Amino acid sequence: MDGILLIDKPAGITSTETVRRVKSRTKGSRVGHLGTLDPFATGLLPILIGEATKLATFLEAGDKEYRGAIRLGSETNTLDRTGKVTRTAPLPAPDSIDLDSLRARFTGSVEQTPPIFSAIKREGVALYKMARRGEEVPPPSPRRVNIKRLDLEFTAPDLLRFGVVCSPGTYVRSLARDLGAALGTAAHLAELCRTRSAGFDLARSVPLDAALAALAAGAPRLIGLRESLIHIPEVYASAEVARRIRNGDSSALKGLVPFAGSLFKLIFEDNLLAVCRADSILTAKIERGFLSHLARNSSA
Repeated sequence: MDGILLIDKPAGITSTETVRRVKSRTKGSRVGHLGTLDPFATGLLPILIGEATKLATFLEAGDKEYRGAIRLGSETNTLDRTGKVTRTAPLPAPDSIDLDSLRARFTGSVEQTPPIFSAIKREGVALYKMARRGEEVPPPSPRRVNIKRLDLEFTAPDLLRFGVVCSPGTYVRSLARDLGAALGTAAHLAELCRTRSAGFDLARSVPLDAALAALAAGAPRLIGLRESLIHIPEVYASAEVARRIRNGDSSALKGLVPFAGSLFKLIFEDNLLAVCRADSILTAKIERGFLSHLARNSSA
């Protein structure tokens, strides 16, 4: 079983637990996921099954899209609703709020400090593990992230709803904290739903329970390897090229390079054989081979 299963993750379980439940129904296939969602968060969690686990490198760089809500007036140690309140502050006066200016301030290249409760490692240990043990954890170093779009709307005096498109590595919890500070108050993330990731949309996803039932019945809605990399141009291989690629012979790619400096997919009989990188207009190398497809067509 090879492909990507788009799960609409419910609140209350980790991304790792989601993978474990899927793996229990895939008869020994390798299973992984793209982009961790916090347990309280919901939404799109792409699950990679079998040969699709090799696709992560080519999919992780895409933008993420979220919608959610920020609760004003209190900050927590986790920067979300699951943490302990560490600070409170008065709500901003309505006449002091300029959402257009706030939106502009937090759009584009923005410096943010990741939460202490994060998977960032220090001396090989995730910071959230250190924090949960009660250890004193200095804040991680600030980093630059790219906020490509930010929509903001007050739906209550203490509730700021948002939609955001951002680069990988952006912490929406940190964004919530920083928006609160810019409004002169405290804030934490109250709701979060991921609506787009790795080029996939939440509208194509399946609730976890339904996906598990489909896996048990042997009829999951998987996105194939070739379709998953729709953003990468493709080149068709002959049977002879496919045979040579199966043996790791990158010289078989000579003359097939679409243009220098690019990734491209090598296709044989509608199957993804490999993802290759062009070194020049004449030469390329195999970045990843997909053995189940290669083996299936090895007699060609």
